[in-house]
Amino acid sequence: MPKVAVYKTDGTEAGKINLKDEVFGVKVNEAVMHQVVVAQLAAKRQGTQSTLSRSEVRGGGIKPWRQKGTGRARAGTSRSPIWTKGGVTFAMKPRDYTQKVNKKVRKLAIQSALSLKVADKNIVVLDELNLDQPKTRLMAQVLGVFDINKALIVTAAKDESVVRASGNIAGVKTLPAESVNVYDLLNYDKLLITKDAVKKVEEVFA
Repeated sequence: MPKVAVYKTDGTEAGKINLKDEVFGVKVNEAVMHQVVVAQLAAKRQGTQSTLSRSEVRGGGIKPWRQKGTGRARAGTSRSPIWTKGGVTFAMKPRDYTQKVNKKVRKLAIQSALSLKVADKNIVVLDELNLDQPKTRLMAQVLGVFDINKALIVTAAKDESVVRASGNIAGVKTLPAESVNVYDLLNYDKLLITKDAVKKVEEVFA
């Protein structure tokens, strides 16, 4: 069972916390993480691209010139893909890019990403993260204490003060525990998580 230190926002240690093996101590499965990240990125694609094929371009019903005797290549329509203002070869049409990922696979990927953060010592657990005001300066001070430049901040529930305080800091993103995902875990160097959020993550992804 992994054990990590719990810190106060001023950097002083406030104790230790045991992390569940089934969430923070599993064998890292890179293939599963890759599969889920690809699916996440694919789901973000709008899929609204659309171009016209030769049969959809207006005009071109008449043969441009007679078949023989002109010395030019044969042409049946001025809307051929090789003509200016013609159609598009293999025209792109709206489509759905989403990929199906089983719940167990998605959960294993998240467990692997969390375990990787613990194994690489890129996790910082805070006793609590209460800001007096939703000020960027206050959040920057907390990150500065732990020498963090690029971090994913996870709270037990959505905290508007934390969201607003970190919104203008480049390389920082805030999520509630239930919205933790593989892409963000891998995309940010450090995981800054509150003790309450750890328990919530263990409840959701165990």
